[in-house]
Amino acid sequence: MINELVNRYPVLADIRDDIEMVYKLIVECYENGGKVLIVGNGGSAADSEHIVGELMKGFIKNRPVSEEMRKALMEIDPERGEALAKNLQGGLPAIALTAHTSLNTAFANDRDPVMIYAQQVNGYGKPGDVFLGISTSGNAENVMYAAVTAKAKGLKVLALTGKDGGKLAKIADASIIIPVQETYKIQELHLPVYHALCLMLEDRFYEE
Repeated sequence: MINELVNRYPVLADIRDDIEMVYKLIVECYENGGKVLIVGNGGSAADSEHIVGELMKGFIKNRPVSEEMRKALMEIDPERGEALAKNLQGGLPAIALTAHTSLNTAFANDRDPVMIYAQQVNGYGKPGDVFLGISTSGNAENVMYAAVTAKAKGLKVLALTGKDGGKLAKIADASIIIPVQETYKIQELHLPVYHALCLMLEDRFYEE
């Protein structure tokens, strides 16, 4: 899938190994029962929720529930269990820290607003989890505070950035730095990169 990605977007050829490294760290997280915490601002906030949408339900595969889960649902409630077994899909645990309006505004009102994402990382994060920070410049302060908190909690820190990677790339365990300068062009290339990652992860963990 990385080959196809690079063929469609040749500008990404020099960072194919970085994409592969980010993929491997997320695979390791999921193999060990972890989750991915994702954050960004503006368009990157939308990307955070988009990624969660691709990971937490079927992307191009159906991801049917296991036979064990189907039987458990049917034993509890045959009518609803049948409907659940037919409609539920396997999910790769991921949380967009951008989506919790009440929590974020409450914390911003009580404490320092720049630390709204760091607070969620402190609450959700466990060793073995992954933190994915999305910032076109790599210098978003609220993302940086969250990244520092993630490292302190024992999470792997991944960066999806552009330009020179900024401060975020320096602290990250692995970074995908889109090699262009204009913000909108970086954002345009972030999408096919994270789509490729989501496709690869789905292919790794689900047969159908």
